[in-house]
Amino acid sequence: MLTISADDVDRALTFPGLVETLREAFRAGAIQPVRHHHTVERPGGAAASTLLLMPAWTDFGAANASGNGYIGVKIVTVSPDNNALGKPAVMGVYLLLDGTTGEPRALIDGQRLTQWRTACASALAADYLARKDASKLLIVGAGAMAPFLARAHAAVRPIRDIRVWNRTPANAAKVAAQLAAEGLQAGVAEDLDSALGWADIVSAATIATTPLVKGALLKPGTHVDLVGGFTPAMRESDDDTIRRARVYVDTRAGATKEAGDIVQPLASGLLKPEAIVADLHELARGEKKGRESAEEITLFKSVGAALEDLAAAVAVFEKRGTKA
Repeated sequence: MLTISADDVDRALTFPGLVETLREAFRAGAIQPVRHHHTVERPGGAAASTLLLMPAWTDFGAANASGNGYIGVKIVTVSPDNNALGKPAVMGVYLLLDGTTGEPRALIDGQRLTQWRTACASALAADYLARKDASKLLIVGAGAMAPFLARAHAAVRPIRDIRVWNRTPANAAKVAAQLAAEGLQAGVAEDLDSALGWADIVSAATIATTPLVKGALLKPGTHVDLVGGFTPAMRESDDDTIRRARVYVDTRAGATKEAGDIVQPLASGLLKPEAIVADLHELARGEKKGRESAEEITLFKSVGAALEDLAAAVAVFEKRGTKA
């Protein structure tokens, strides 16, 4: 069995390549049971952690010994208090198995795999939903996902100016400096409200429970990419955003159960189930349309799909080779 580190994942993947891998995976589909979602209480008033178990299996990718595909499961913890310790909130590992024998094939750094697949799923959605000329990108949040989202969006749209906003400006400055060192034009957004009206694409990756993205401030033609909220209590966008936007999701089953940005408007009646225009399966298969005009506001909400992890894990494993 291979042990594949974060650096190995970085060497195996490219943003344009993984976007296309995910496009093909959503076209083909996979078996992905509803993920297990457990709350792990912490003593002393510390914020609870969340334990996620995300299995999937399929027959795409036939370079394993059996030629019959793969089974995979990601084990993830989300611990909000990690930020105070200087550690990422999301930790995890990915176990890839032979699709026929169940033999373990690889243990992959789950944190890095999650960063790549999440960012590239957002970029895949943006390829259908953002204006072709979108050049101004606002990143809301300065956690571990922030630079990955910037790189992924820049892989599918002609991004010329990136601004990063965070409640702690010093953290936004660190992300902006990292992106600038890679050759991207990046700086700090000092005022979130004004930056929302500036951006062509707004990509939010926070653990906010009070909305940060205000729909009234968005200019016509904006694409909103919501990544962070993964429980019904978390919400990154307000009612005005939902009211003004054509709404898309990564998977209907996941978003309508777990994403506060979708669950809360559905519960209030602001958003009707039939008003969710499409998920990534339908977009990738050409069954539903993406952006239809330059003026409309589009919104994509992702909560993560086990299909994405499996496709990315297979891509990494097959790049490394199949000898365990």
